[in-house]
Amino acid sequence: MLETKVKRYQYGNPFQTDAVVIKLPIYHEPLQKLSHENGNFIYKLEKGAAVYGLGESVRGINKRGWFYTSFCTDDDMHTENKHALYGSHNFLICNESQPFGIFIDYPGKVHFDIGYTDLDTLMIEPEMMNLDLYLIEGQNVLEIIQTFRTLIGQSYIPPKWAFGYQQSRWSYETADEIREVAYHFKKHEIPLDSIYLDIDYMQNLKDFTVDPHKFPDFENLVAELKEEGIHLIPIIDAGVKAEAGYEIYDEGIKNGYFIKNEDGTPFEAAVWPGKVHFPDFLNKETRTWFGMKYKTLIDKGIEGFWNDMNEPSIFYTPNAMKQAMDSVLENKEKNIDLGLFFGIKDQFSNILNKPEYFKEMYHDTDQGFVCHHEVHNLYGYNMTRAAAEAFDVIKEERMLLFSRASSTGMHRFSGIWTGDNRSWWSHLLLNIKMMPSLNMCGYLYSGADIGGFSDNTTEDLLTRWLQFGIFTPLMRNHTAKYTRAQEPYRFKSMAVMRHFICLRYVLVNHLYSEYMKACLSNTLYFKALAFEYSDDISKEIEDQLLLGDGLMIAPIYEQNKTGRVVYFPEEMLCVRFTTEKTYQLELMKQGHHYVSMPIDQLVIFIRPNHLLILNDEAQNVSQLDNHQIEIIAHVQTTCEGRYYEDNGLVKNPKLEDGLSQININIENNEVGTQWQKSKNSQLNHVTYTVYDTKQNEIFIHTENL
Repeated sequence: MLETKVKRYQYGNPFQTDAVVIKLPIYHEPLQKLSHENGNFIYKLEKGAAVYGLGESVRGINKRGWFYTSFCTDDDMHTENKHALYGSHNFLICNESQPFGIFIDYPGKVHFDIGYTDLDTLMIEPEMMNLDLYLIEGQNVLEIIQTFRTLIGQSYIPPKWAFGYQQSRWSYETADEIREVAYHFKKHEIPLDSIYLDIDYMQNLKDFTVDPHKFPDFENLVAELKEEGIHLIPIIDAGVKAEAGYEIYDEGIKNGYFIKNEDGTPFEAAVWPGKVHFPDFLNKETRTWFGMKYKTLIDKGIEGFWNDMNEPSIFYTPNAMKQAMDSVLENKEKNIDLGLFFGIKDQFSNILNKPEYFKEMYHDTDQGFVCHHEVHNLYGYNMTRAAAEAFDVIKEERMLLFSRASSTGMHRFSGIWTGDNRSWWSHLLLNIKMMPSLNMCGYLYSGADIGGFSDNTTEDLLTRWLQFGIFTPLMRNHTAKYTRAQEPYRFKSMAVMRHFICLRYVLVNHLYSEYMKACLSNTLYFKALAFEYSDDISKEIEDQLLLGDGLMIAPIYEQNKTGRVVYFPEEMLCVRFTTEKTYQLELMKQGHHYVSMPIDQLVIFIRPNHLLILNDEAQNVSQLDNHQIEIIAHVQTTCEGRYYEDNGLVKNPKLEDGLSQININIENNEVGTQWQKSKNSQLNHVTYTVYDTKQNEIFIHTENL
């Protein structure tokens, strides 16, 4: 089936990335659609055609008009002039009269000039011509995406508790600080499922260690929190501290598990602990070795991890630091004029994450001794793959796992967060626009640092970000050391923030259901309006998103706004939550409407003949009552819903085991329902609030199943 929709072209001698799970034969006929000229792939875009994709990148959902570089990059300044961020996701769709998709399966640097040099020209420039190029055909954007997602394999499925609210900060430095955070959440009745440990929990910043002074009796702390329904999630960094006597270092040196210089000696760089070596994750033996190290913390009760600094981030190399120091010493007696001052300053600023470092690093792989620069985008992917493959051996249940750096293929093993953003309104908007593109490339379990990681958040920014974060699968509030603390209980408007976190739990069964359906059918959780609606206005709207089968959201992302203009491509039902338990309904006709959105209210829109599922609020996911739900239905003719349930932990779940079918209609002023329950279903009681569009009436109905 795929062979009729996908053509695979091969150039040179590609490095096997394992991005694709269905191996297609090489197509030997001349290249279609694109021309191949001077090492570039070129395509003339139709006038007005949109280009979607590229996953984690700056700017909008439509990528036309800018120059993007696929090369995993540690850069927290996600401004629109940047070309590369933490991820490398080489899939895009040209949405034209005959839409088609392009996937460049190549682990090194790729430039995508999408109408930057010439507005009507798409130019793809891989650094080396050793790659597989896939052309994907389909009737529309959604069909092409589903084909691509089938080609690269099913997205990662986290445990259900990972859909709860998560609190993080660099850094909660002691066990007492962790307990204090948990105490305040409980005291103020703010729901919570996870607290995070950044680098300061480690002993001298060494992976898989716990500082015995800061965190005495660590195992008991983990158990104590879990008793309260809270999971403790530690960070793991890519760099291994170079310290004799440290088990990870000693084993890595002894067995040759670290990335090497060209002469075969271990490559040395510096990150948080000072001098480090980087495990060679492109080596299968290294992945197995490093992955099993997670067991050290799993045996202490840990059920989730986040992998960081795995682009890899490099603060400096010893040689680069020596050159910078020498430059200072050479000039210390001179008159430091303007030019010399900036030259000295740049000696230090330019050694951080210097791209030239990657050309000094080498991997020992089953495909040969390879320069890191040529396979750079695979590093974070394979670090996280190492953990996921080990979890399959160690645990019988799902583990939480997400990463900063990524490339196509890693989506099967973990989620991602979008890196070190800023407490800027523009980054809230970027978060909104990035979600459909990430979903296109297989990354469904994703989210940004709510409130912003760097800089100081404000109450209204954090509140509005929480409103949007309700809908992102990963809902984590995370900020940096030395910035304003942004736990909800620290703010005057705590009650409002609590309201939105509680609403996450009221909606979590619906969101989990939509996530699982998208994962198990290779479809999207978030969609741009343009993916489903063909009218000219929908094609240009990027600050409203479709969610799952039947919802639309229109977040506020500007300071001091109390409402916004929302475009309705069709008639929709507005659901306005004034508290966690009360809401108002209003029918919105097709067209543009100004919708009031006070900062203490959540507004959701239900598409015709679709529904929204609510459950009672809870303090964490484990406390959810899955036996009863409320359904808000928007009925024009017959409302058909699909609701997925499982125990939230089973590995390799099947859609057919968890999917219930619901039909709702109105006849003779009475609600009629028909259920086809799944074998996983726990439901025994349903309350219906049904909005009948024809009669403009609301009907209430309850039933036991």
